[in-house]
Amino acid sequence: MQPTDTLADHFRLTKQQKAALSKLGVVTLSDLLFHFPHRYEDVGAASSIANIVPNETVTVYGELQKLEKKLSWRTKRYVIEAVLTDATGTIPIRWFNQPYIANMFEHVRFVKVTGKTTGSGKAYFANPTVEPMPGLPGRDLPEHDAENARASLFPVYPESKGITSRWFYHTIHKLLQDGVHERILDTLPETLRTRYSLPSLGTALVWVHTPHTHRDAQAARKRFSFEEVFVLQVAHQHARHKTHKLSPPKVSANKKALTEYIDSLGYTPTNAQKSAIEDIMKDFEKPYPMSRLLEGDVGSGKTTVAAATLYAIARGSVTGEPHAYAQVAYMAPTEILAKQQFRTLIEHFAHAPTPIALITSSGCQKFPSKVDATKPTKISRSQLTKWVANGEIPVVVGTHALIQKSVRFKNLSYVIIDEQHRFGTTQRKQLAQKHGAMPHLLSMTATPIPRTLALALYGDLDLSVLDERPPGRKTIHTHVAAPDKRDEVYAAVRTELASGRQAYVICPRIDEPDPEKALALRARSVTAETARLQKGPFSDYVVGMVHGKMTPGEKEHAMQAFANGDTRVLVATSVIEVGVNVPNATVIIIEGAERFGLSQLHQLRGRVQRSEHQPYCYLFSESKADTALLRLRALESAHDGFALAEADLKLRGPGELAGSSQWGVSDMAMEALQNLKMVEAARKEAQALVKNDPELKAYPQLRMRMDKHATHLHME
Repeated sequence: MQPTDTLADHFRLTKQQKAALSKLGVVTLSDLLFHFPHRYEDVGAASSIANIVPNETVTVYGELQKLEKKLSWRTKRYVIEAVLTDATGTIPIRWFNQPYIANMFEHVRFVKVTGKTTGSGKAYFANPTVEPMPGLPGRDLPEHDAENARASLFPVYPESKGITSRWFYHTIHKLLQDGVHERILDTLPETLRTRYSLPSLGTALVWVHTPHTHRDAQAARKRFSFEEVFVLQVAHQHARHKTHKLSPPKVSANKKALTEYIDSLGYTPTNAQKSAIEDIMKDFEKPYPMSRLLEGDVGSGKTTVAAATLYAIARGSVTGEPHAYAQVAYMAPTEILAKQQFRTLIEHFAHAPTPIALITSSGCQKFPSKVDATKPTKISRSQLTKWVANGEIPVVVGTHALIQKSVRFKNLSYVIIDEQHRFGTTQRKQLAQKHGAMPHLLSMTATPIPRTLALALYGDLDLSVLDERPPGRKTIHTHVAAPDKRDEVYAAVRTELASGRQAYVICPRIDEPDPEKALALRARSVTAETARLQKGPFSDYVVGMVHGKMTPGEKEHAMQAFANGDTRVLVATSVIEVGVNVPNATVIIIEGAERFGLSQLHQLRGRVQRSEHQPYCYLFSESKADTALLRLRALESAHDGFALAEADLKLRGPGELAGSSQWGVSDMAMEALQNLKMVEAARKEAQALVKNDPELKAYPQLRMRMDKHATHLHME
């Protein structure tokens, strides 16, 4: 058996098993060894049958035998009987009036039984809790390690329909018996393992799958967690190294224009905004293109920072072309937000009108219009792209389509990406000028990110944080509303509507669930809630909706109606147009709030913190669990997005916070993100290694892992 062999080469797999393994990303023998347990059953504290004390709750591991279904001749009720056996003896188990038990455990051999024994004569378990197990201590363990006979921890693996934890348990043990784990090359350099007291790969694989103690399992998981974050950091540092070898755009930012812009604002930027602007201006002078992430809480003023630096470049000078514009591309995640940003920049540059273009799939616009210098005008795509290619328009706003071949720039010097976190070297090359210079890059996010997560996910970017709120923004009054208080909430919303304000209602799903699907998400939907609110509590006002299934034109019409005030209540899903700016909206109701992370809820409620009016947020939960309500209660008193993000990291884990599938980061790496020292150590080691060996020529195995990781993270 070789690590690169497929499972089908050595094991007979059913069609259902193949599908389940593919879904879990397990194809080769190596993949299987890296399918780690998500928890362990501790059998060391379990009782043996011989030591059971009557009428005391105990847990026993054993083999389930002689399972049969009988009909009681007195009560005519079903009784399921079985015998539990371990190394010390046997004991009967009886389930009364639960005939389905016979089918549940028909093909189960090893079990964990928890319950009290009873009986006036011979003791037996009556209606205990029974959980299938992959095996028993001392059985089916690798023969090369006699110590495993004393193992007291059972690994329990992530399953999928068609494949069980028991299958993983036995199949992985066969690989360990054959020594497949010893044929996999170690990614971590030996000097690194020694410095941090980490086990070798082979040892760690044995410990993670067959630990004698929790200490073994923890040591193995520590090694794999460090490895995941280290490889991630190496990929980031390698990307930084490549960026630093690139030539910056041939442009000089106009500091005088920057001062003029800030003076025209009518308010004084916060210290955090000033610091971020200063960081970016310094980056413009470095001998390589800028790569920076601007992270700011809801309402922290990221647009001001972006517009100020954008203006400095657009009013700057291009080396060797005294009359040419330096060009800026501003990318928004959706067409609606691109149009909103287009209008915002026109307002921001009112003191010194600057040519600005908007390019979207539904049409193009140019500002200023020849007919009216205060307004934009519609224009053909061919004409506008021609002017952009000639360098006649310095600022171009659009979606990610701006990097497509049909849109060419003459002197693209600065790219600003709003809520689009991954933008790799290959994509930047598509924007390169003919002489090879790369544009400066600024990524922006309104999602507060804990420091560990930022270091891990954005290690290739420099970081600027806006942790101050501009003056005049009021604190949101947030309330977790009980189900019986719904009428009171609607009354409060109607009061705001009567004052001329507007409201959002966020629902977890778009359409009503299929009633025939038992496991369908039972939650309020946009379509049904829109109809209910229009007929019921908000019948005096126009209720609109917007969601992902609508066409771009339909969404644009719905959002424009809300922005204009024609629609007074907008019902939407949580992920649609979260950056839309409607200052007149002062109330937001979030249905099924327990389904979202604290950071997401904080960002959603920020939609109504856009003016000097008092904002309100009402959270309805469909869960009665104390833990879910405790999480939501944190929003009532906490108003700092970064503190909430840290809390969410601990309460729900980073996979829930940011979406591990979204980032392409494994569960093991996500565990490491709760350990700041580990992330910082991995970053330090990666920086040193890449500095001494940028192409990792001395570490071919690490290079292979890095390339795989970088592709998975969409860094390229």
